[in-house]
Amino acid sequence: MSTAPRRTRGTSPRRSRSVAAAAVGALLAAPALVAVSSAPAVALEDNPFVGAAQYVNPDWSALVETAADEVGDAGLAADMRAIADEPTSVWMDRIAAIEGTERQNGLEWHLDQAVEQSGGSPLVFNVVIYDLPGRDCHALASNGELPATAAGMTRYKTEYIDPIVALLDRPEYENLRIVATIEPDSLPNLVTNQSDADCVAAAPYYREGVQYAISELYEVGNVYSYIDAAHSGWLGWPNNSSGAAQEFANVIEGSTYGWAAVSGFVTNTANTTPLEEPFLTNPDLQVGGGQVKSAGWFEWNPDFDEIDWTANLYDLMVAQGAPSSIGMLVDTSRNGWGGAARPTAVSTSTDLNTYVNQSKVDRRNHRGAWCNPAGAGIGERPTVAPSGHAESHLDAYVWVKPPGESDGSSTEIPNDEGKRLDRMCDPTYQSSELGGRFTGALADAPLSGHWFQAQFEMLVANAYPAIG
Repeated sequence: MSTAPRRTRGTSPRRSRSVAAAAVGALLAAPALVAVSSAPAVALEDNPFVGAAQYVNPDWSALVETAADEVGDAGLAADMRAIADEPTSVWMDRIAAIEGTERQNGLEWHLDQAVEQSGGSPLVFNVVIYDLPGRDCHALASNGELPATAAGMTRYKTEYIDPIVALLDRPEYENLRIVATIEPDSLPNLVTNQSDADCVAAAPYYREGVQYAISELYEVGNVYSYIDAAHSGWLGWPNNSSGAAQEFANVIEGSTYGWAAVSGFVTNTANTTPLEEPFLTNPDLQVGGGQVKSAGWFEWNPDFDEIDWTANLYDLMVAQGAPSSIGMLVDTSRNGWGGAARPTAVSTSTDLNTYVNQSKVDRRNHRGAWCNPAGAGIGERPTVAPSGHAESHLDAYVWVKPPGESDGSSTEIPNDEGKRLDRMCDPTYQSSELGGRFTGALADAPLSGHWFQAQFEMLVANAYPAIG
């Protein structure tokens, strides 16, 4: 957690305008002139999670309870119920999600529930902003509804961001601490996937959309925006990390309010990259004549895990002009990698690749395998200001991706959500992006965001730390 002074901002410009308009009306109606005082400044906490509870999504809790009822293993069912009250983010993944769909309640309902849960005490409401034009330009499983066109950008602003902001800006929600994860995978795709024509087409809309979102959310007055920063296995290489820092800074500094509108960054959103590789801590260590980072698994990437990446990212962003008070969040909902296959000691092999493969807790075929990976488990429970990693400036471990929700369908499934089959979700597919390896994805997966019972059972069984 950062030790810098609290971030501060003035009263919400939107609310200030309302106050000013009311005051002007009163002046015009009054027989004598009366001075209008400015509203008091609103101070944002350096870390919004400190001293606050977090919103427990009743929709997700109900799915967990139903899942527990369906399993025959009493111990597994008990573990499921034990996490049913953990806080998870509410995803606004399409325009219809604002009002609510057949699968989930709308934003207003969730905000009302959050106020009720708060009981007048501080409470964090975690929400994901996720509907950019041309969304997920390098993937198909989570393609969105809006095209990467000027018309799509207009709809993003007027039909998506503006209604969300209008709800969040209501006075009955002004005491909530709203933590917004901003557009997962969007800016990272602009760093590494500019050879993809879809990403080239989407790039200007990603930048404009993120700038619009953080600026409008800033004006609400009690929103803490954390921009998605992918994960160590995506951006950890020096060229990628430096490019990402520059991209992030350019977008933020080009927004209406600059760094004032951003509380930090969130990594590992909906991914399974370990928080730590406990037996692989030194990328420069020599094994069998080579550095550990040169092994096939790491491919010269010196950031082995999310602790590495958040520490690296913090330094890079401060060097780009970010305030020292920025904080980091890590999505630990599915990066535990527990179970019987988890290594318990460092390998004794003198062969570099064998040493790494026997020592790593991440059991995917490749660090780029992102879709419903077999063997994953629930990670650290949501934790405020985790200790032991001062260099990472961690505000919290959070569950952005609700455990049990699919990453994408393993076969083509007709739908009205704009989602298509991505072969990275097909367990029979050998991907060139994974060095010709199989994806390692689970079979029989539903559309992204839909409940995946078999995956949830696996995640709970492989939780690390263990639940029961």
